[in-house]
Amino acid sequence: MSSEEHQRKTVMEYWWEKADSCIFSAKREFDAGEYSFVINRLYYALYYAVSAVLLARNLSFRKHSGVRSAFHREIVKTGLIDPKWGLLYDQLFEDRHEGDYVALVEFDRMYAETKLKQCIEFLEVLRRL
Repeated sequence: MSSEEHQRKTVMEYWWEKADSCIFSAKREFDAGEYSFVINRLYYALYYAVSAVLLARNLSFRKHSGVRSAFHREIVKTGLIDPKWGLLYDQLFEDRHEGDYVALVEFDRMYAETKLKQCIEFLEVLRRL
């Protein structure tokens, strides 16, 4: 394994650890009733996992929009995963943005719980890639 491949593998493992940490954090926030923070953590879990999957294909990006575009182009549109996961990623991208930057936006318990379950399933789908 070349040093470049080793470095890429190390970074991929790092992104997966961050994704797992975000899921753990989302569960804590859910238990605390902090549903906006649940959505934030879920989005970042997906962002890190998608970044790892793209890096496995020698693709990396500095901006969230670049990760999102490449995810759709390289993973969703090529049929590697069900398009519903692309929709979930997009929804959480928008939800996280609203929850972080728009005043008075709140998410309810049921919505956060549904998204948490979906994200856990989505991460398993991504791990198989």
